[in-house]
Amino acid sequence: MLRGTLRTASLRRVIMTLGALVTAACLVACTPGGAGADLPPSTESPPTTPSPVPPTPTRDVAVRPGALPTPTASVAPVGLAIPSLAIDMPVTDVGVADSGQMELPVDPAIAGWYRYGADATSTSGRILIAAHVDAIDYPIGPLARLRDVPAGETILITAADGTSREFVVQSLTYYEKAALPTDELFQRGGPSALVLVTCGGPFDSQTGHYRDNVVAVAVPR
Repeated sequence: MLRGTLRTASLRRVIMTLGALVTAACLVACTPGGAGADLPPSTESPPTTPSPVPPTPTRDVAVRPGALPTPTASVAPVGLAIPSLAIDMPVTDVGVADSGQMELPVDPAIAGWYRYGADATSTSGRILIAAHVDAIDYPIGPLARLRDVPAGETILITAADGTSREFVVQSLTYYEKAALPTDELFQRGGPSALVLVTCGGPFDSQTGHYRDNVVAVAVPR
């Protein structure tokens, strides 16, 4: 009987020890984050208060209205006269031809005003008026006599609003067409001036054109 009792007591001690171990294992597994284990001291820095962010600088910006200014209507020249040369001809407005050159009326008796430049009343820029010397099926045009205009001669232009302006011839120059100073003659700024252009110089029968351009520049009186 003693042996059986001893065996029973030993068995009970083994069962109790195993139960304690299983219970301890279950507690460790169920503890969140392994709480209760011997962990090394934390190296995490304590929370710090962030430095205040300085306010964003502001700048006052002037606000301008978005509407575009109303464009000023051009006042076209409608007449050109050089009394001393008996030149008196109508003027019509022209633009740019498909070739990239200034358009000209086919009839040499009618001059063309370049409408993208200064108009008849402009106080700055070049008022540019040009005409053919001649053309097939038309007689010689009035500006064929431009080559004879002397410095100091008076030129008159009549505007569409009925006003007129006097100009005084300052220079007369022959330019080969390839050397025509277009940037200067078509200036939209600078002092006001009237520029008259036509053809001149020797006629090239192979090309059907005159070699030169005759250019008169006149300033307001």
